Amino acid sequence: MRTTVTIEDDLAAQLEQLRKREGLSYRAALNQVLRIGLQAKSAPPKPKLYKTPTMNLGLKPGIDLTRLNSLVDELEVDEFIEEP
Repeated sequence: MRTTVTIEDDLAAQLEQLRKREGLSYRAALNQVLRIGLQAKSAPPKPKLYKTPTMNLGLKPGIDLTRLNSLVDELEVDEFIEEP
């Protein structure tokens, strides 16, 4: 297919550098860039790996972190019972 395309100067310069570096014709370089760009656009983006930062909470040995809610409940009950 033949068509006329207006390419911005900075993109034309990059395309020319690619063409010279890889020894391609202008048409082959343009087709290669278009093909790569279209494939990248249609591929789903790779998810970024998120790593949760960790920190030392300074808890004493023997405290069960999975039972902290139970501890809060017990403290609330004790506080409720002690009020006059």
